[in-house]
Amino acid sequence: MLDDDDRRILRIWQADPSLTQTELADRAGLTIGRVARRIARMQEEGILQGVGATLDWAALGYSVEVSLRITLDKTQANAFDAFLAAARDVPEVIEIQTFLGRVDVRLSIIARDMGHYQQIYRSAILTLPHIADIEALMHVARIKDAEGLPL
Repeated sequence: MLDDDDRRILRIWQADPSLTQTELADRAGLTIGRVARRIARMQEEGILQGVGATLDWAALGYSVEVSLRITLDKTQANAFDAFLAAARDVPEVIEIQTFLGRVDVRLSIIARDMGHYQQIYRSAILTLPHIADIEALMHVARIKDAEGLPL
C-alpha cells in the first residue's frame, strides 16, 4: 500500500521524469536514502515499472495515426495467440489492446503518410492471421493524453 510519501514521490516524478533522485528527494522533502529505498521497493512490487522517454512522432516524420478495430475468426482455437504474436512483429504497431465484445483487438498504427499507411495495411496488416473484419478509424486530434495517474 502506498503512503503519502510514496504518492508525493510518484506525483513529482510523473510531472518531471528527468529529475535525478537527489532532485526528487529535495522536491519531496525527503532524504535521498529514503527516496532511493522507496523507489526500489516500488520497483520490486511492480508499482514503478520504469522511467522512459516520450518521443514526438511528428518530429520523427510520422504524421498519420490509425486505430484498427479487428474482429477475429474465433472458430480457430489459437486465433488470438497467433494474431497477437504476428501483430507484435509489425514495427508500426505501437499499441495492442484486447477486448470482450464485438471487437476483439485494437491496433494503433503510425505511418509517415497515407501512402506509407496503405503499404503497411496491405503488406503487414492484411496478412495477419485469423482476421474476420477490420474497421479503420483515422486519428484526427489527441484531446487528452494523460499518462500520469491521479495520485
